[in-house]
Amino acid sequence: MLQARLKKKLQNFTLEASFTLPSGITALFGPSGSGKTMLVKLLGGLEQPDEGEITLTSKSLYKKTVDRKAEVNLPSHKRSIGFVFQDHRLFPHMSVLGNLKYGIQKDSSGTNTVLIEDVIELLDLTTLLHRKPKDLSGGESQRVAIGRALLSAPDILIMDEPLSSLDRVRKEDILRLIERVRDQFDQTILYITHSMDEVLHLADNLILIDQGSIKAHGPLMETLSRQDLFPLAGEMDAGTVFAGKVTSHDFDYNITTIESDAGPVFVTGVRQTKIGDNVRIRLRARDIALSTTKHSDISMLNQFNGVITEFRDHTPGVVLVTIDTGLTLFAAITLKSKQALELEVGSDVWALVKSVTVDSVER
Repeated sequence: MLQARLKKKLQNFTLEASFTLPSGITALFGPSGSGKTMLVKLLGGLEQPDEGEITLTSKSLYKKTVDRKAEVNLPSHKRSIGFVFQDHRLFPHMSVLGNLKYGIQKDSSGTNTVLIEDVIELLDLTTLLHRKPKDLSGGESQRVAIGRALLSAPDILIMDEPLSSLDRVRKEDILRLIERVRDQFDQTILYITHSMDEVLHLADNLILIDQGSIKAHGPLMETLSRQDLFPLAGEMDAGTVFAGKVTSHDFDYNITTIESDAGPVFVTGVRQTKIGDNVRIRLRARDIALSTTKHSDISMLNQFNGVITEFRDHTPGVVLVTIDTGLTLFAAITLKSKQALELEVGSDVWALVKSVTVDSVER
């Protein structure tokens, strides 16, 4: 477990961060210029804080009080932190095998801590071993970079926007690969991104940062479903994230049914999940319409009955409605619609959602 308390004055703001990094995958999410990359550099020893402390598995990596020299300041290569960057940073004069071997960390007896054979198999690198980085695609280069980082046997693996230069298909491949890395190597990962889709797919926990300040950190579904954090998570992505289980596939219509605490959820697509799979679902507030009655003559398959518990101003002319359906859902509707439907706290409503707008990922 990593614990950090850091402070550093930057050009536009002062970065102040205090958080604990648990096992699993934690996403560090925030807009460009929010301090994500600087925070990573401070953790890895690439930059020094003005003051603060970093500990990893009870080992002090950095410690400095204000107006004093650093009492502890381990160099980067002694911090047991591995890095994967968006630009890969492979050695161009080395083959893939040479790049992998460069990262190998041996224990006190001279034995490789992580077996290179295991890494090659996991990342499917066998056919690439004798190539040079210039002969690799973006996805292949990223796989090699991940392998080199794993072979250093880090306690923490930091991935700084590793998918930003990849196309959609390659992104999906690497996302699945990162999950396998977490599971097979029991690897703790800090994943830096400004993509909410990547957060939803990968993260167990979430740290929200803005203007150098940690605004919230905690379990993903709980944190993303907090109304007060919607502006930080992105207004267009604001909504509810919850768990469900795949119960059936309709191959004729390419629709999957997922059981949840709100009732059955119908989503498009059947090939990526199996019956019994646990999945994570996101319903965005902007994708939910409200009705005072249930409909049988409408194209929206998802209809959840609930009671309105709160209204909150969202954007000009738009209100955010909180509905208790067994799960807390949020709907962004116009003020005109609220008045036309005569909605108020305690009103019984139906939340209507098009199947094609529901996001779901296997967990």
